[in-house]
Amino acid sequence: MSGTDGESGTDTGGDKSAAPPAVTTPRGRRPVVAALMLGMALAAIDGTIVSTAVPQIVGDLGGLTVFSWLFSGYLLAVTVTLPLYGKLSDTFGRKPVLVAGIILFLVGSVLCAAAWNMAALIAFRIVQGLGGGALQGTVQTIAADLYPLRERPRIQAKLSTVWATSAVAGPVVGGLLAGYADWRWIFLINLPVGAVALWLVVRHLHEPSRPRPATRPRVDWAGALAVFATGSLLLTALVQGGVAWPWLSAPSLGLLGASAVLAALTVVIERRAAEPIIPGWVWRRRTIASVNLALGAMGLLMVAPTVFLPTYAQSVLGLGPIAAGFVLSVMTLSWPVSAALSDRVYNRIGFRRTAIIGMSAALLILLAFPLLPYPGEPWHPALLMLLLGAALGLFQLPLIVGVQSTVGWAERGTTTASVLFCRQVGQSIGAALFGAVANGVLAARLLDAPVDGLPGDLDAVTRALEDPGAFSAAATDHVRRAVDAAVDYVYIGAAGAAALALLALITLAPRRFPVITETAAAPGPAETAGAAGRADTDR
Repeated sequence: MSGTDGESGTDTGGDKSAAPPAVTTPRGRRPVVAALMLGMALAAIDGTIVSTAVPQIVGDLGGLTVFSWLFSGYLLAVTVTLPLYGKLSDTFGRKPVLVAGIILFLVGSVLCAAAWNMAALIAFRIVQGLGGGALQGTVQTIAADLYPLRERPRIQAKLSTVWATSAVAGPVVGGLLAGYADWRWIFLINLPVGAVALWLVVRHLHEPSRPRPATRPRVDWAGALAVFATGSLLLTALVQGGVAWPWLSAPSLGLLGASAVLAALTVVIERRAAEPIIPGWVWRRRTIASVNLALGAMGLLMVAPTVFLPTYAQSVLGLGPIAAGFVLSVMTLSWPVSAALSDRVYNRIGFRRTAIIGMSAALLILLAFPLLPYPGEPWHPALLMLLLGAALGLFQLPLIVGVQSTVGWAERGTTTASVLFCRQVGQSIGAALFGAVANGVLAARLLDAPVDGLPGDLDAVTRALEDPGAFSAAATDHVRRAVDAAVDYVYIGAAGAAALALLALITLAPRRFPVITETAAAPGPAETAGAAGRADTDR
């Protein structure tokens, strides 16, 4: 066994307590990896390619007041279905879930391209999101099935590269299609990509045969419905609160109260279920619970660079949309590189310590952002984002690889889905929380503005600053400083989220991740049943 923390066992092919890898030869793995990358590309590029075509979509279909649900509806569907797909992949296998997810995503894409008004487009985006949830969770799970522990950074780095490439290519492709063709092509372009991914999965992904269970597998549909309803109400409250209605209004309080009641009901249903969608062991095992909380906090802090940095670059630095996107995109350049090299660190000092180092660096970088000079140069935030990407790559990948390695095949889908679910929920909470912080700081700073009638929220201020004649020179400078202050406070809040991630790792995560030694043997029924016990024992 190598590694200071005893986290790298002898890897010979598959989990001792689980089925062998889905593909057993290197030649067989290549087309499956290509399919995974194409499937991940469908989900990764979706948000960025649609965002650039919003003006054309609104101009054609109308619905300016509700267009934000093009993104919120998709995100909601992805988030609330992750636990269901994770459980289904553990129960019935990865391949049928991935195939169903790709088909559902492509059907949603065709429907989106044929949408006749904004309401229809939003509904079809939710259909896309139902497929996207299967894509995100199942792709990550199959990636862990394909490779033993020592080789998993290779596939995870490839998937990180897909996200990085999509972040850069999405706006470019979306802008070109919307400007020179028709916005409907941003959905139709998914069809050839998805068709190739589907063909590769059907042709080359061969899952091992498993012992037939004594009883027919039962799906906890009541729990799935409860999770879906709870998540839908909660995310709707977080997305729309402070935007469509005030936070302390009846709609917000009603949705939050209803989601709390449904959450309690979900706990009751899941405790009574024979095969719960969200099993209790996800939170009883220290390793999984700590990683869930840590990645949830990472989702929270990611809102600062992904949502507010482009606003800062355009409103404070005066950059155009493309240049502002570049300031953010440098983070996606360093992230996969850092992730690919992280195994050289965690094989020496362990998963937990590597993640702590990465998040500690991220904390310092986030705290450095408010210290940037006003107005500063574009390379100042770009450099910080380059460093932040490297720090987060060192944080996220060791935790995902580590937690996937503490469970057997029969629990890996549920575990991976719980991690991604917590990260998605963290992003939703962060968008609502930091949006309220930014607008509160902005409104306070604009009280003593040299002119009256200034807009009171960040989006309206940003749009007003795009018009050179909107304000006098003094008023423009005052507004820019107010935006600068608002984004500074958001980054301070993001640093607080980084501190929460560190707290979860330091206080909850075991010093040694209980990695299961991998062998090539297929499991017997007793081995599969005993996986949980061994996964909770330090090695």
